[in-house]
Formats: sequence, structure tokens, C-alpha cells
Amino acid sequence: MMKFKTMQRWILAFAMLVFSAGLLAVVKEVPEEQLKPTKEHRQTALIVNQVLQRYHYRKPKLNDELSSRIFDKYIESLDPNKSFFTRGDIQSFEKYRYKLDEAIAHGWLEPAYEIFRRFRHRVDQQVAWALELLQKNDFDFSRKESYRFDREDAPWADDEAALRELWRKRVKNDILNLRLAGKDEKKIRETLEKRYKTLRRRVHQLDADEVFQTFLNAYTLSIEPHTAYMSPERSENFDISMRLSLQGIGAVLSSKDEYTEVQKVVPGGPADKGGQLKPGDRIIGVAQGRTGEMEDVVGWPLQDVVEKIRGPKGTVVRLNVLPKSSGAHGAAREITIVRDQIKLEDQAAKSKIIEVDGMRFGVIELPAFYRDFRGQAAGQKDFRSTTRDVRKLIAELQKQKVDGIIMDLRNNGGGSLTEAIELTGLFIPHGPVVQVKDSQGRVEVERDTDPEEVYTGPLAVLVNRNSASASEIFAAAIQDYGRGLIIGEPTFGKGTVQTLVELGQFSRDKEDLGRLRLTIAQFFRVQGGSTQNRGVVPDIVFPTASGSEEHGERALDHALPWTRIDAVDHEKLGRVEVALLQGRHEKRIRKDPGFQFLQDQNQALNEINDQKEVSLVEKERRKEWEAREKRALERRNRLRAARGLEPLKTLEEDEDSFHDDEEEDPEGIHRIWQEEAAHILADYIRQQAPVTAQAR
Repeated sequence: MMKFKTMQRWILAFAMLVFSAGLLAVVKEVPEEQLKPTKEHRQTALIVNQVLQRYHYRKPKLNDELSSRIFDKYIESLDPNKSFFTRGDIQSFEKYRYKLDEAIAHGWLEPAYEIFRRFRHRVDQQVAWALELLQKNDFDFSRKESYRFDREDAPWADDEAALRELWRKRVKNDILNLRLAGKDEKKIRETLEKRYKTLRRRVHQLDADEVFQTFLNAYTLSIEPHTAYMSPERSENFDISMRLSLQGIGAVLSSKDEYTEVQKVVPGGPADKGGQLKPGDRIIGVAQGRTGEMEDVVGWPLQDVVEKIRGPKGTVVRLNVLPKSSGAHGAAREITIVRDQIKLEDQAAKSKIIEVDGMRFGVIELPAFYRDFRGQAAGQKDFRSTTRDVRKLIAELQKQKVDGIIMDLRNNGGGSLTEAIELTGLFIPHGPVVQVKDSQGRVEVERDTDPEEVYTGPLAVLVNRNSASASEIFAAAIQDYGRGLIIGEPTFGKGTVQTLVELGQFSRDKEDLGRLRLTIAQFFRVQGGSTQNRGVVPDIVFPTASGSEEHGERALDHALPWTRIDAVDHEKLGRVEVALLQGRHEKRIRKDPGFQFLQDQNQALNEINDQKEVSLVEKERRKEWEAREKRALERRNRLRAARGLEPLKTLEEDEDSFHDDEEEDPEGIHRIWQEEAAHILADYIRQQAPVTAQAR
């Protein structure tokens, strides 16, 4: 089984590569007559199909039902916002809906190329129309009309006339966005002309290999979201990227429509330390140095944007960002980041003490489950690991006579499975921690075999919607043993295991046919339920969980469902009476200005996420922007007033105040959850018989 550290690195890097439309900048455009399948493509399709049928955890059946899903996924991968194809185009492709299963099984790939060639033709048409509209310069921004920017659930345009009308509004919206950002008319048209021409050029640079990869991934992603194919070229570039040090801004990026979106900010990286870049933010421009020209990157392939952002340690990159909190068509802002190398020590566990209700609590912040595999392989006895670091922190906290410990796993995306098991072992005597079921139905139980309990006192585990994989294994085990309280939001729900398959090994000539990332197993809790899809539901759920059902694994198409297997015998170490704790928690946060701030902010984000249309009336749009900014500033200043701080005049005045560093977080935003977790743990202690915080 692939260890979690390796798997997570692969997944993060893969997220930056697999869905980009053209991994490296290609100079020459591809003639249309070259867009056809090769013998190697047919051979690879046959092998991938066989591997999926035999080894994938889900054991997919290539039939008419799956063929229909592949058809929809392929169309979606080409035109996710329904901006190029007409309803007539889709109807003309319907003849293939229930034939793609046979096509893949027999290596008949012509339908994929026929559809792509039509797509390329439609892109040419709409870009030509957009450029024509730019030259006309006759938009009336007082005319009452709106633009639907999120067309995922919209119907296809009835015909070419309807498509042209859609693009008229799109161009008008693009102009309006730049006008509201303060750009002059000349600069606006230069920017958009370059943007539209770049879109057309990028599509023309996609070759037969990339069309094949897109189609094959429509197949894999129709099975479940973590299985994907990489062509030989992509595999080579992936290897190069894995050999490079993690040097840059420390953010995991992905493509969404024509935007580059921040999926995750890597703990300890420059973006994390700067505090200005958040998951869900969209990068629309990149500039080099403190004075370099800002280059519009809307519509660029993901890897080209990554290459612009990546750079030598110590150099400066400036990003033009649409914050998630402002919406897709809100006000952009520019941020500056000094590139650096992501170091293991920057992701290491750290501790502090907070005091509430006359008690002292140790908080251990754990951003990742790390393990120095290289040091371990070299025979170093003191190689760095999560469990070793946490063991030391616990000992230090016990010397300071803490009444309880809070493990803060918020935004911890996982890491080493070994560390998740060994860390659990610090808090239980010994026993099973997680079950792993493979594609053959075999179940392996991963156990803590060390009888030593390092800490036996009151324990809480703080999680949120971004706590995933190894974090969920640890939290689930603590919950199943009744060893401590789980507090926060339902976790991400990533409960599957992937491995990397070299497809050439199945070829008679052993040629390079690329790789398949394959889901081969699923994690199950010791009580039998899976961490997949549902994640770990806390004992005490914070009200900020509203909207989390649209996040994580449960929001992905064709994700494996939650299920269960037989429980494995394990000791029940305690029992949590939730009702009283929940009641006191709810009563307390009704008066807490910090929680009120978080709830109001979460509600505002949910409203933004639900928005699908924007006004094309400039006065209305500007009014919406200003109202949103005003509400955000009011929320912030209410919190500052409660903290005894001077009000901000603008949000930009103190944009660093979201840092995790307490000295740079005067409003205590990072501490809101921790302090409430401490209150809950204090209530729990008072419920129980006297318990010391010392190891037995």
C-alpha cells in the first residue's frame, strides 16, 4: 500500500498537473488533420480498461450506464460552463452516449476526436465574435440586464444566435469587471483582446495526446474522483516536478472554468505565513518582482500559471487575486509574496497554553502528519516525526500542570499513515486504529502495538471541513475509543487509498504508455464505519458547519459512498455525555463576539457561493461591491470593538490580521475555536470524576 506521505505529495502535485490544458507552453499550433487517435492510444485505452476492471476498488462495469456518465463528463471537461457548444451540437453527439463503453473496450476512439474538433471550431467562432465586440465599443452599462456567470446547471444555448448573445454579455461583464477595478478603456481592451486570443491559441495547441488524456480521464472520473490517467509526457513532467524542491509560494492550485483557484495553502509556506491568500481565492494576474508588469492569466492552462508563480527562493511574486470572500465578480486585490522553500520544521507541531474557566489547557497545533522517511532510511535514530514531536510537547505541557490537552487538526490534510497510527498510540493503551479493505475484499487491521500511554488526561480534538485523510483516521480512533471529545465541523471525508500503476508493464513491448493513479482500498474505523464521504462528525458540532455539506468528498461527482464493515474488538476508554455539553456550548456562543463574527462571515460566504448571476448595470454592480465591502468591514470592526481595538477604516488597512501568529492576530480570530474548545473541555472535566493530566 502506498504510504500516506508519498500519496499526499503525489495527490497535491497531481492536482497541479492533470487537469491543465497543455502542461508546458507549446509554441506551434496543431493542424486539425493531426487530431486523430494513434495505435498507442488504442493500446493504452485497452490496457487502462483491463486494469480498472481488475484492480480498481469499485470493480466498475463498463456498460451503457457508465458510457452515459463518460459522455457527460467528457462534454463537461471540454465546456464546463456551457459557453461553446449549442444544444444542436449536443444532440448531434447523442448517438455516442451509449456507445462509448464499446468504443473503449475495442479501442475505437474516433468519437472523442470528432467532438473535440467541433469544440475547437466553436472556440474559434466565439473568440472571433468576442474580438469583434471589443472593437465595436458600444456597450450601454445603464441598460437593465444581467449575466449568468455560473452556467453549470443552465441549459445549452438553443442555437448560434443564443450563443452569440451569451458571449455579448460575457464580454460586457469582462469589461465591467476591469472598469470597476479602475482600468482605463485602452488597457481594458488590450487585456481582453490578449485574453481571448490566448484562449483560442491554447485550444489550438492541444494535440492528439492531450485529447486522448482528456477523454480517458472522463472515463476514470466517471468511476470515482481519485482515479486518473497521465500520458507519458505528463508522467515525465510529473517526475521532474517531484524532484524539484517545494519552492515557491506554498499553495496547491487547480483549474476551475477559466480561473486558477487556490485549493490549499501549505502549512508553513510563504502564503500561509503571509496570511493574505486563502483557499477559494482566484488568481487572475501574476507579476514578477515589486515593479514587474501584471500579466493577466485568466484562461491560461494551469501549469503555465504555476510556472509563472514558481521561482527562486527570496524572489518576489505579485498576484492579482479575486478573494473568495468577494465572490467571482467582486473587487480584486494585489498581494505580494516572497518565495521560499517549504521546510519540514515549518510544518512541525507546536504548542501553547490558554486559560479559561480557571483552568489551563495545552493546545498542540498539528498542520500535517509528517515523517522524515529519508532520515529513517538512512538509519538516523532521531529522525523527525509527528509522534516524536508531539510526545515531547506533551511532556512539556505536563510539567506546566495543564488540566487538559487540545489537539488542533484544523486544515490538516493528512500525511503519513504510520504517524496517524503511532500518534493515536500516545493516547490509548494499545489496540486497532484503522481497518483497510482492498479491492479483493481483504481487510487488514492497522494496530498500535505499544502499550505505553503517554497522556491519559482530558483530551479534545479540534477538526474542520479541511481536516482529511490521516487527520480523520486519528480523530475517528479517538472518538471510537471514547478517549476524547471531537469538536468542530464534519471533516473532509477522504477515506480511500491510491497507488500508481506503470501501464507499460502490461504491454508486450514494455513501452512507455503513461501511468494510472488507481484507487485500490478504503479506510474503515474500528467501529466499522468508513471515514469516506461523511468524514468524522464531531461530538460537538460548531454552527460554522453550515455549508460544509457542499465541501470535501461528498461534493465530488461519483465519490465512493459511505459504507461499513464489521467492527473490530477495541476497548472503550470513556463515554461522552454530549447533551449537556452541547447546551452549554450553544448558550455560551450566543454571547461570544468571536463566534458571531465567524457565523456572520460563513453566512456571507454561503450567499456568495449561491450566487449565479450578476447585474450588468454599472451603478448597481458598484453598489453591490460597496455594500459587500461595507458589511465585511462592519463585521470586522464589531469584533475589534469587542477586543478593545481601534476600528479599521478599510479592510486593506490591516489585511495581515488573519495570520495564525498570535502577535499578528490582535483580533484573536485564530483562537476563537481553540478557546471555545477549551470551554467545552472544561465543562467535560467538571462532568467527570476527578482526572489528573499526568501520565499513568
